[in-house]
Amino acid sequence: MRRIILIGYMGAGKTTVGKALAKELHMPFYDLDWYIESRMHKTVKAIFDERGEAGFRKIEHNMLHEVAEFEDIIISCGGGTPCFFDNIDYMNRQGETVYLKATPEVLYGHLKMGKTIRPLLLNKTADEVQVFIREQLAQREPYYSKAKHVLDVNLLDDYEKIKISVEQLRNMLCL
Repeated sequence: MRRIILIGYMGAGKTTVGKALAKELHMPFYDLDWYIESRMHKTVKAIFDERGEAGFRKIEHNMLHEVAEFEDIIISCGGGTPCFFDNIDYMNRQGETVYLKATPEVLYGHLKMGKTIRPLLLNKTADEVQVFIREQLAQREPYYSKAKHVLDVNLLDDYEKIKISVEQLRNMLCL
């Protein structure tokens, strides 16, 4: 039985790398935010709007405990998932945790190009987003660094580099 749990800041490429790894290993892939949306029949943004961040984090915690019981899966967690409750310790007990690590500049570039609505970034200017990423990444780093493995994803900007990152991940996890 294998569980691979990808963590890292929003825009690090957890879903991109997770999907690519799942395809190669013929394993199911679960994006925790998508799982939450399908179970709650609401978008993450709608849950944030209705219940605030604290309400969302409680739902996220409960859904993490559901998904992380599945066998032979790859899970991509939201950027804040490891930082609340005992989530990072629980994830480490459940499987192989991998921190997809990138610089604030790279994360900003990924988020700027992304099409996903990020509730924590709404109504912020470009400068405010850059400051927010740096500050929040500094706060979250102690949690992220508890992962069993770290994969540098600073050069995750095309399909060939995604393939290289997946290969590095496979080697790291002896898959």
